[in-house]
Amino acid sequence: MDNALLIVAASEQDANLYYATRFWAPDPFIFTQIAGKKILVMSDLEVDRARAESRVDEVLSMSKLQAQARKKGAVSAGTAEVLDLLFKEHGVKQAAVPASFPVALADRLRELGYTLNIRKDPFFPERMVKSKEEVEAIREAIRLTEDAIKSAIAVIAQAEIKGEELWLRGRPLTSELIRKTLHLTLMGSDMLGRETIVAGGTQACDPHCIGNGTLRAHWPIVMDVFPVSMKSRYYADITRTVVKGKPSEKVKTMHRLVLEGQEIGFEMLKPGVNGKEVHQAILAHFEKNGFKTGEVDSRMQGFFHGTGHGLGLEIHEAPRVGGVNDILQAGHVVTVEPGLYYLDAGGIRIEDDVLITPTGCEVLSTSPRTLQLD
Repeated sequence: MDNALLIVAASEQDANLYYATRFWAPDPFIFTQIAGKKILVMSDLEVDRARAESRVDEVLSMSKLQAQARKKGAVSAGTAEVLDLLFKEHGVKQAAVPASFPVALADRLRELGYTLNIRKDPFFPERMVKSKEEVEAIREAIRLTEDAIKSAIAVIAQAEIKGEELWLRGRPLTSELIRKTLHLTLMGSDMLGRETIVAGGTQACDPHCIGNGTLRAHWPIVMDVFPVSMKSRYYADITRTVVKGKPSEKVKTMHRLVLEGQEIGFEMLKPGVNGKEVHQAILAHFEKNGFKTGEVDSRMQGFFHGTGHGLGLEIHEAPRVGGVNDILQAGHVVTVEPGLYYLDAGGIRIEDDVLITPTGCEVLSTSPRTLQLD
């Protein structure tokens, strides 16, 4: 039986480590939890800040522990030797580590006689159930993201139609310009957007294509915005699809069906429901209405991604609402983002963030889901 938890990483990249410590740092440090006690081992650069900011029980100095290890005969007083000293002091013989644990460090600890057991994600299962504080952080991130989307849609609405292209103030309106509008608006609210998707025309048929070049009139423009709050470190994830001009009848039907798919999700999501069943119900709704999913001319078309995913300290985290069996619980925050993609019409995706409540779900995002802009 594991008598310790162990993570050695940089909390800037490791959400599990930040969750455990609430301490944000760009360089790797040691976190261990022994008999319920949370301990950090920090460099001289970070030890004082960690004592002031982290939510742990004890913060120890790496340099002092290294000096102790040398006094005890350690030839190389590295991370493994410091952990050896700490674990012997607390009677630790085996520890649970994440799948991302450094291989060389794991090998050295095993050489020293410790058993390390890989714990699959989520390393902290309780991370999936959001506290009231976490839900409020996500709500705020959503609100600021919706402000940015509103600004971007306003720019698209101002565009002129020249032939098959959108122009603004005498120049082509591009994906890059709309993405810049989104990012600058987000930055003004201490939100950081990266790889934001602004994809029009057939580019939108590849759901993860970020988009480039001049945007097309009369075709859907997919904006998938998933920034992180630089204050709380929690994410929002919202997608809106708009058309400047006259959408085709197929596009209008696709948009209606995607909205209906979302509503199916909203109605089904509640504690005890299998996310896979929600996904299959939405897929069946599309198929029933003649929008099939499959490969056409070597390209996937239809609805070929998951309905949603968990949202929190990572943009994609457990649970999933898609092709795997994940049972939903009250306190989960997930996205609902059905989509339809066809090369002759473009892509339609609408995404909102929802909280699973004791009796159903609450849609946290509120921005309009209108397709056609005036």
